[in-house]
Amino acid sequence: MNGLLFVASDVEPADEADFNRWYDLEHVEERVRIPGFLSGARYFSLEGGRKYLGLYRTESLAVFGSPGYRAAFEKQTPWSVSNLDRMRQPMRRVCAVRAVTGFGSGSHVAVLPLAPAADAEAQVAAAASTSAQLKKEQAGFVQSYLLVPDAALSTPLPRESTEGRVLQPLLVIETSSEGAARAARATAAAAFDADPASGWLLALGWKLTAAELA
Repeated sequence: MNGLLFVASDVEPADEADFNRWYDLEHVEERVRIPGFLSGARYFSLEGGRKYLGLYRTESLAVFGSPGYRAAFEKQTPWSVSNLDRMRQPMRRVCAVRAVTGFGSGSHVAVLPLAPAADAEAQVAAAASTSAQLKKEQAGFVQSYLLVPDAALSTPLPRESTEGRVLQPLLVIETSSEGAARAARATAAAAFDADPASGWLLALGWKLTAAELA
């Protein structure tokens, strides 16, 4: 199964210009060039969650223990060090990608945090069932998947609080419009008895695949 690095944060307005230049001109490309990385994408919040989200898909969870990733993670560039320190309320999760339904990249995504389940495999099955329903009935559905954080690999970012830190599973639904993302978020929240307002709604900024760098 694929792995995925989920990094979300807020940034002070005075720091946003340099933060976005760093992400767009250095950080995404640097990460996608690591062997085993498949893509990197930036999203911007329309409602809920943090203002900025980065999703980096990998061939497997093992990539996050590889020499290439360890070198990049442990030896950050000066520009990276400056901007990692600028992140406010950061959230870093290294996840297994489960219950994948559909394919392709949507222009919008809904991210629904779920309560950790005593039976993790039952939750994966429930996510697959909900996603199958969305694929069949929700216009604008593109792809969905359940992100299951790995506790050992999800080490916190420099300014990430560890007090009361809970590694919640995250259901991600990609759609072709904002309206479809809102509707899918509501359907998924009802299926998991969750509050729709706890779900994030974001728009895709841009995406880079490893194939484009070959």
